[in-house]
Amino acid sequence: MTKKVALVTGGSSGIGESAVAELLGKGFTVYAAARRTERMAGLADKGAHVVALDVTDDASMQACVQRILDEQGRIDVLVNNAGYGSYGAVEDVPIDEARRQFEVNVFGLARLSQLVLPTMRAQRSGRIINISSIGARLYEPFGAWYHATKFAVEGLSFSMRLEVAPFGVSVSCVAPAGVVTEWNTISRDSLLETSGSTAYGPWAKRAFKVLETADGPALSCTPDVVGRKIAKVATAKRPKAVYPVGKGAHVIRGSFDVVPKGVTDLMLGQVYGTGRKA
Repeated sequence: MTKKVALVTGGSSGIGESAVAELLGKGFTVYAAARRTERMAGLADKGAHVVALDVTDDASMQACVQRILDEQGRIDVLVNNAGYGSYGAVEDVPIDEARRQFEVNVFGLARLSQLVLPTMRAQRSGRIINISSIGARLYEPFGAWYHATKFAVEGLSFSMRLEVAPFGVSVSCVAPAGVVTEWNTISRDSLLETSGSTAYGPWAKRAFKVLETADGPALSCTPDVVGRKIAKVATAKRPKAVYPVGKGAHVIRGSFDVVPKGVTDLMLGQVYGTGRKA
């Protein structure tokens, strides 16, 4: 029986690293892709194929997909996990940095999907798993550009899901709540660097503390929890559109869909100290 082949982006740490390990455990041939290949030696020892990939470089993406097709002749699962969060007030974040977040979090995901879809359509089977976030439904001050990318990922995924269904291909989003990874440190540090000394400084510093508090075992899960969910989606008989995962993910995501925005603004204003002054 031919082993199924999976490509996982952002495989050098966190969720991506855990997803690679879980898919290997499910019997997949797995390609772990990231810019920092030296950080994936442990995954190579477990049997993963390590490949260099920059999701902002079209030639790099084409070469990655072509290598897999040359070596395996098929691609069954694409896990679009590569992404990052760069925080700061909208007024303060340089527009080039905002564009880069979209290049990594949205356009790289979309381009890789374009590159694997011809093969999946020809196979009449395939799964694209896009890593979204509960941040695709909720919002918070100083995370506007990150949240915008995740809103975009879900809109793109839901539309693409309908387009490719006739070819036997599915598209699903995995939407984690808090996860303890280096992502959190990067986003917090960028917040202070970008807005800590501007007119938004007092609130940015308070937001830093809020994010720091959330980055703990009481409110966040470990990456392996998300990795197991990704493996579940990859092997599900009928994959769903969205899989919330992590502590409070279902409740938080659902509540932001139904609670009036005025109430949400009031609650978030109290937490972050940005409530409107009288």
